Amino acid sequence: MNELPQQLVNGLLLGSMYGLVAIGYTMVYGIVQLINFAHGEIFMTGAFGALTVYLYILPDGTSMMIALPLMLVGAVLVSVTIAVGAERFAYRPLRNAPRLAPLITAIGLSLALQQAVWAWYPNATSAIVFPQIEGGPFKIGSVTIQTGDIFLFIAAPISMAILGYFVMKTRTGRGMQATAQDPDTAKLMGVNTDRIIVIAFALGATFAAVGAVAYGLKYGQIDFKMGFLLGLKAFTAAVLGGIGNIYGAMIGGLVLGVAETLATAYIADIPGMDKFGSNAWADVWAFVLLILVLLFRPQGLLGERVADRA
Repeated sequence: MNELPQQLVNGLLLGSMYGLVAIGYTMVYGIVQLINFAHGEIFMTGAFGALTVYLYILPDGTSMMIALPLMLVGAVLVSVTIAVGAERFAYRPLRNAPRLAPLITAIGLSLALQQAVWAWYPNATSAIVFPQIEGGPFKIGSVTIQTGDIFLFIAAPISMAILGYFVMKTRTGRGMQATAQDPDTAKLMGVNTDRIIVIAFALGATFAAVGAVAYGLKYGQIDFKMGFLLGLKAFTAAVLGGIGNIYGAMIGGLVLGVAETLATAYIADIPGMDKFGSNAWADVWAFVLLILVLLFRPQGLLGERVADRA
């Protein structure tokens, strides 16, 4: 049991990354009732945007203390550009179509982005090494924090605090709440709903880009398939917390990350399970948790509070 605090910290860090990506799912769904299954690939392209800045724009030998903020800007620019372009050219023409049409479009866009990166990005046919922060790891009592997790440890709570302030305190944030609650009435009240929807896509992509940089720093490599499974887990986190609820997305991510980490760490202690290996179950438990939530509390842990949809 001495390793339990370590596993809890690992789970919270992993869950923070899930939560950052889940925010994009829940914001878009809260406003336009669309499950954007291409969001995982928007996350993936953000990682490649950060890598592009490091490899092809910054001079060789640039310190990561200088490179990291610029890599983050590159990740955000790429993710936001793709997300806004997808909203304008793929989703907006289908806004009044049957719900199945934009869903199929999102799946098609997801595959297209994967194949585009695989085909055109140099050496993307296999995993690419992501630059790392030097130093560490650091110990706090019995808990060890890897250097690659420090960015996530700092960025996740700051990002959530900024988002909460934006949605609750700014005029645009209140416009997002109004659009989520009743888009027709919001339009009559002078809210530019098209602009609000674009902002929702852009904000979701921004948080996905932050998560993408955190992923690269945490695992040390990225590839063109990285967004698929992580995107499904982030969607699971959004449903777990209550899809449409921005606070629920982060809480759902944290719960999912802790559950997955603890299950992976202690699965070998279950009689008969050790022969499969603990890592083989890491992805299974996320979807077992999703099934249980859908069966017993389909509205999620926090429910779908309309006022906080954004």
